[in-house]
Amino acid sequence: MHESNTFLQIPTTYEHFRSTSFTRGEALTARWENAHHELGGFIQGAREHKLEPIPLLATFAVPSGTIEEAAFEQIASELLESIESQMPLAGLLIALHGATVSARFPDADGEILARIRALVGPDLPIVNTLDLHANISSSMIRLANATIAYRSNPHLDQEERGFEAATLLSRVLAGEANPRQALETPPLIIRISKQYTAEEPAASIYRDVCEVRSWPHILSASAALGFYYADVKEMGASFLVVAEADANLARHAAQWLAQRVWQRREEFAGELPDASTAVDLAGKAEASPTILMDIGDNVGAGSPGDSTILLHEILRQKVTNSLVILFDPESVSECVGAGVGAVVRLTLGGKPNRQDSPPVNVSARVRTLSDGRFVETAVRHGGWTEFNQGITAVLETDEQHTIVLTSRRMAPMSLEQVLSLGIRPERKRIIVVKGVVAPRAAYESIAACIILVDTPGLTSDNPKHFQYARRRVPLYPLEENAVYRPNVA
Repeated sequence: MHESNTFLQIPTTYEHFRSTSFTRGEALTARWENAHHELGGFIQGAREHKLEPIPLLATFAVPSGTIEEAAFEQIASELLESIESQMPLAGLLIALHGATVSARFPDADGEILARIRALVGPDLPIVNTLDLHANISSSMIRLANATIAYRSNPHLDQEERGFEAATLLSRVLAGEANPRQALETPPLIIRISKQYTAEEPAASIYRDVCEVRSWPHILSASAALGFYYADVKEMGASFLVVAEADANLARHAAQWLAQRVWQRREEFAGELPDASTAVDLAGKAEASPTILMDIGDNVGAGSPGDSTILLHEILRQKVTNSLVILFDPESVSECVGAGVGAVVRLTLGGKPNRQDSPPVNVSARVRTLSDGRFVETAVRHGGWTEFNQGITAVLETDEQHTIVLTSRRMAPMSLEQVLSLGIRPERKRIIVVKGVVAPRAAYESIAACIILVDTPGLTSDNPKHFQYARRRVPLYPLEENAVYRPNVA
């Protein structure tokens, strides 16, 4: 549903959902049945197992602030109405997120499940899928028969997890499976820079998950690395196992996974280069392009996408030939007014009044104007195929800096974001990308080097930069003396 950054003071509205993606009924099937997303996996899996998939409702918004109460209530009401209109149902597949926060409900995903369970009754089988960044609550587990989280970051396995969920539901309906699940929540925050599942230290977590999945009588196993930009009680890593008719086995396996990670907790720390160091390294690199991941302005985790910190540093160090994408609708409007070919003088980014990222004054030629729509056919983070970043302007400076300005926030999940504008990113010396792990699926194929940069912002890599009010205490590394005590049944 939504990844909610509670440190962003701008709330997420109903219109954010409607304008990003909102489909129901057969329009949902048409939009998602062939997508690399859980919904595609649900539909394909149901058909594979001779079940009739009944499309209900799907909506998403770009990660942003806490959801307004009215927006949450409207979406919840429409979802429940869509379910009620199709009852009786044999079972329910639902793709929540696990890090959704509304103004009234810190555990908004759990609240949605509670309302669904109250509507359908205690006996209807429900299988739920969650994001790898979920902050999983006991309510989410109690209210669903089985829960399955992604196992890949970037999230390239969403369709597979949807298919897995549909397969498990089909087995439940056939009387072939009786799932019992257990959740383990060690007091642990895993920094976002350490969550790339193809490399250590995160890779070992998912090797352990795969091992548990091979144990007798295990139906599914998941590790959710958590989302520490949501100030909620459940914030942190969690481990979830679904076993065949055996809650004790599920609990034992979840505790084994949690203990394995807890023993390696110090591996999830570490320092990253700051903006000055990162730009210096990129400017001196023999091969190019160097991708600079602007962690503090990670759009995919709720940041605005308008930080100019790295652009400032590139200009200060007089490095040439860079590519930077900024969310700046005001400057886009000025470019549209000036027209293609015009030279414009703009104050870019850093809006509104960002003290950590002041605007940059530039003089540049308007190279391209676009409607901002593009299509991605390959498997990319998030499972999306159709994108809309709004009216978009491409600027070119005398120093060969290409600056892309968008009028809608867009996480950098697809290289088509720039290829569709006629930009050749592989020819650039430096590319600033506002993300951490998700953009790797798009940019690794052209990158000579990828540097994670410790930039400030609403998605800082360091959890010690945030003032929490709701979180559990203790949590490592915020409290280095934290002790893990397994959950007791």
